[in-house]
Amino acid sequence: MTAVAFNLILFAALLYGLFRLQASKSSLSTRVLIALLLGTLLGIALQLVYGHDSQIVQTTINWTNIIGNGYVRLLQMIVMPLVFVAILSAVAKLHDASALGKISVLTLGTLLLTTAIAALVGVVMSLAFGLTAEGLVQGAAETARLSALESNYAPQVAELTVPQLILSFIPRNPFAELTGANPTSIIAVVVFAALLGVAAIRLVRRDGQKGEQLLSLIDLMQAWITQLVRLVMALTPYGVLALMAKVSATSNAADILNLGKFVLASYIGLGIMLVVHAVLLGTAGVNPLTFFRKAAPALSFAFSSRSSAATIPLNIEVQTRRLGVPATIASFSASFGATIGQNGCAGLYPAMLAVMVAPTMGINPLDPTWIATLIAIVTLSSAGVAGVGGGATMAALIVLPAMGLPVTLVALLISVEPLIDMARTAVNVSGAMTAGTVTSQVLGQTDRDSLNRQDDGDLQSA
Repeated sequence: MTAVAFNLILFAALLYGLFRLQASKSSLSTRVLIALLLGTLLGIALQLVYGHDSQIVQTTINWTNIIGNGYVRLLQMIVMPLVFVAILSAVAKLHDASALGKISVLTLGTLLLTTAIAALVGVVMSLAFGLTAEGLVQGAAETARLSALESNYAPQVAELTVPQLILSFIPRNPFAELTGANPTSIIAVVVFAALLGVAAIRLVRRDGQKGEQLLSLIDLMQAWITQLVRLVMALTPYGVLALMAKVSATSNAADILNLGKFVLASYIGLGIMLVVHAVLLGTAGVNPLTFFRKAAPALSFAFSSRSSAATIPLNIEVQTRRLGVPATIASFSASFGATIGQNGCAGLYPAMLAVMVAPTMGINPLDPTWIATLIAIVTLSSAGVAGVGGGATMAALIVLPAMGLPVTLVALLISVEPLIDMARTAVNVSGAMTAGTVTSQVLGQTDRDSLNRQDDGDLQSA
């Protein structure tokens, strides 16, 4: 029996163990956390036995990726249909279309506010830890990464302007946007669905019979998509197991130690942002401990998948079923939060990099005017950052040139990127859920029974 076959048999045994837990009616939250732990231990064991760059480990991961990446693809498959139907249904059931304005302003306002705070935290972390780009070595992997960035990302970023970014939110071809053709496709789909919802409200008022038929059709579509979402979400523990095994098996401990100060500063900064979320929630009248306990499945998956967009289905489900947030607000906050105001990827990360690079260009990073400009640019550029792996890179490639700084540092941090990106994505999703919960509280629309219920139930149950 080869080593790879043995590894796969062990992996299959862990999958079977998770299946037995599901059969015993263990909650999804419990199974996700167990999968997170088992995947981490499996990856560490593979690395200790074979080494992180071993061909055996790579071959094993290639096979286990069928489960991990396959699950992420299934979630990405349902993101656009879910966002479209959820927004359409939520808006169509509003009695007053003007309520959309309040929801949008409060949600976007919270997202951008927390992103500005995240940028400030990033500045403070870099200064407090004395982080600098000086002395970082550019090896072969980093050189290849920089070449890829310059050829693939830089041309796109160079063409971005604020007016063009705003214009991209308005769908020219909604069917093309449904394919995710652009970084802002999710927002374009939200706009299209919202406009269709407003049209449905007008139809109900002008032709009651046709309006009711349309609402019945929308309800049918929502029920259909909801069952598809819960069918896919039942696979979450298996996906998390495979994804965490990959990350922990392929992470280079030497690289992590070499850039340990940056990793530590990043995690402390992201932890501070979770405290900021807790303060906002407490101010709005929500117990932060209750919030994070109920949000654990979505945050765990965001951590392991490194994709804010793929977490949208779980984000909406947690908000509506556990936090008592109405479907309208949950759909808006989850959708907007995947592309606008990402606290970790678009707020904290590019601000930290800018402060690290500034001294090498003769810029004083303690200059209050420079810091204020950086925070403003980070906040504005956070709109339209794609909520998939690489979103932080895109954000950095927008911010650094805007501040007159080189992008080389982005490539030099490639070795610790996956480790930090996991926590960044979890903070992104936490920010989106905080925006939805705070908006719901401010508008007085929270279902307090769902929020305060101790028994959370299983998310994918009908």
